[in-house]
Amino acid sequence: MEKHLQQFEFTVYDDITGLNDADAWLLNEAREVTQHAYAPYSHFQVGAVMRLVNGEIIVGSNQENASFPIGLCAERVALAAAASVYPDVAIDTIAISYHNLNGESAHPISPCGICRQSLAETENRQQEPIRLILGGRSGKVYVIERANDLLPLGFSGSELG
Repeated sequence: MEKHLQQFEFTVYDDITGLNDADAWLLNEAREVTQHAYAPYSHFQVGAVMRLVNGEIIVGSNQENASFPIGLCAERVALAAAASVYPDVAIDTIAISYHNLNGESAHPISPCGICRQSLAETENRQQEPIRLILGGRSGKVYVIERANDLLPLGFSGSELG
């Protein structure tokens, strides 16, 4: 038997003022994009704003549906938009924020499992890391240097064949 330890490192800032100007701008935009979410059931609005390596900005917000499993998360909306409009341009950084209309929005949240898989696969496909900036409407901010760090032992297309 062998035991293995899987861990990763990320940076925690007390608030948005610790970020450089470009990252602070992205997070502020993600906070604003939450207003475009369609979340009449969960009342949990999420915004994702990504900067591509060519400098272009792509946004996404969560889009719910009365049939819950077919809703779309903000991260996957933005990933699909980027792949559709700029299919050969890598994603540099994604800022993700939220507004919980039923409670606080003062700490970072992390992408769900499906989004982690989508981010990891995108990162693998583009062969460049995707930085993540995670923050609520206020409070601490997390910066993760590689999206793949959120999905240790992830499933990939190489398993298929």
